[in-house]
Amino acid sequence: MMQPFLDGQVILLNKPLHWTSFDAVKKIRYLTGVTKVGHAGTLDPLATGLLIICTGAFTKKINEYMAQEKEYTGSFTLGATTPTYDLESIPENEKNISFLTEKDILDTTKYFTGKIEQIPPIHSAIKKDGKPVYLAARKGEDVKLEPRKIFIKEFEITNIDLPKVYFRVVCSTGTYIRTLANDFGAKLNTGAYLSALCRTRIGAFDLSQSETIEAFSDRIMQLRK
Repeated sequence: MMQPFLDGQVILLNKPLHWTSFDAVKKIRYLTGVTKVGHAGTLDPLATGLLIICTGAFTKKINEYMAQEKEYTGSFTLGATTPTYDLESIPENEKNISFLTEKDILDTTKYFTGKIEQIPPIHSAIKKDGKPVYLAARKGEDVKLEPRKIFIKEFEITNIDLPKVYFRVVCSTGTYIRTLANDFGAKLNTGAYLSALCRTRIGAFDLSQSETIEAFSDRIMQLRK
């Protein structure tokens, strides 16, 4: 067991693609020998980017970090939807997007800026009656979730290369970018799903300050020497 991590550390990790946030927590536990480890805000397996991991006494700070503003970059793919709102499921309901103009796309962002209501995806870890709703969704059961108030401070289209639209979003905690993709496509009458996502900032913590799991592992090996 490594005393500094037992006393409390904040680790800024660049989560690899296909890892769950809990995979990263398990890896940190294994490398440090500390069992009290948690993360401050889930990233889906198909997302990359900044994951704050707290160890030891610093796990008390998790809720404080989770409440902070977040920034994301990524892409929506227009012209289809998926049940999970991302590429965890197969695109369906294909639609023609040839009528879309750049103005249509840019103008649609204004509907999703400021205080808005958003219904979380049913394929998510939100609990209803004590169980994650994705378990019921996978069984094909009817899942109803209530809209939540969120705040999108900035929603910028950074590039358009149809069917992909690239974006940058600054938002409050509790915002689902997958839902934003789905709702954005619905507003355009073309459908859309999230095709790439990277979390670039949480509060004052920036992705540029983070390290890969490989770099963290190397750092631990050096500390053990």
